[in-house]
Amino acid sequence: MSLFARSKRSGCNIVMKKIKNPIFNIKKYLEEKKFFTSKQKIIIKKNNSLANLGRTFLSSLIIVSIFFIMPIIVNFKNENRLFSKDFENNSKNDFKKALEDQSIKLDDKLNSVYLFDDVLDFEDLPTDTIRLSAATIEQLFKDTNYNLKDVRKTKLVKPVSLSLLPAEIKEIENIKKRKELFIQIILPLIIKENNSIKLDRKRLFSILNKNKNTTEEKKWLEKKFKQYGIINKDLSTLKIRMDEVPVSMAIAQAAKETGWGTSRFALEGNALFGQWTWSGEGIKPAGAADDTTHKVMKFKVLQASVKAYQRNLNTHSSYREFRSVRAQLRDEGKVLDSLILSEFIGSYAETGKKYIKILQQIIRQNQLTDFDDAKLLPSSIELESLI
Repeated sequence: MSLFARSKRSGCNIVMKKIKNPIFNIKKYLEEKKFFTSKQKIIIKKNNSLANLGRTFLSSLIIVSIFFIMPIIVNFKNENRLFSKDFENNSKNDFKKALEDQSIKLDDKLNSVYLFDDVLDFEDLPTDTIRLSAATIEQLFKDTNYNLKDVRKTKLVKPVSLSLLPAEIKEIENIKKRKELFIQIILPLIIKENNSIKLDRKRLFSILNKNKNTTEEKKWLEKKFKQYGIINKDLSTLKIRMDEVPVSMAIAQAAKETGWGTSRFALEGNALFGQWTWSGEGIKPAGAADDTTHKVMKFKVLQASVKAYQRNLNTHSSYREFRSVRAQLRDEGKVLDSLILSEFIGSYAETGKKYIKILQQIIRQNQLTDFDDAKLLPSSIELESLI
């Protein structure tokens, strides 16, 4: 074998040895090429150690902070949550106890500042409301197959909403015909207001049954506290005040106060319930003394009068007993009987008990309780749930 061949084989052996330990050779190669020195390697190791120590310290700090902050957050939520789980579970029992305990002053105080804000909203309606004639209204009801005989049978009322009474209603000599026309006009308006209260009660109890409430729900609740003059955000009082007025009782009172729609207050001021006001806005009763300060409230449309009437019964101190009995009927799962509830609104008129007897007579003679369970045919998807 030649020298050249042996030299070549020796070179191969060297190469093979280098390949057998590639990591060592790469490090040695990098050191030979002066990519880094041993001192630099020590610095790198130290830097890596410091980085690991820093990461460990930061992780520990985060974990400790989480365990420290979480109890504070939980406590804050529990203290500031509008309705806790305990309130949800106990609200019905607490309400029942409050009704039975005469020492607890429910429905006691009233903040009247915002009571009729939503009634005043009707004043912003356009002023071009047209007063339809009695003949036109009768034809409208005929065209829409809206008559009281069918309502008594089917318990369904057409959503015909009129803003004004016809001026000719006082000229209708047939008393039965006049009464029917009057009821047909105001029945949808009364049921509409009751539906509004039903929806509010439905939302109220939905809020009470939730473990956590949205900002929108809390704002809605604040609005209702104002509308019903609730002091100190008393939920039990809100439950008592936010409720319906029996349809038959409302019709009877409207009939009594307006002479079945023929009074000047009804025709000139859309005042169906003869509510008084001392604000200066209203209609002064004929024959009233010069020093009389009260007037009869006037409204832009009939619907506003119905809303104001219900708000009055649901908030004024004179009708506190009425609301208490109504709440008891609700608690016992009974219907809102107008003949029972009308016993507690004697303060509505100066004649007191005589006024109550007249109302009950109107209810019985005209079979108005037939309309207590009547439903307004839905004009929106939202109202379908009430049918």
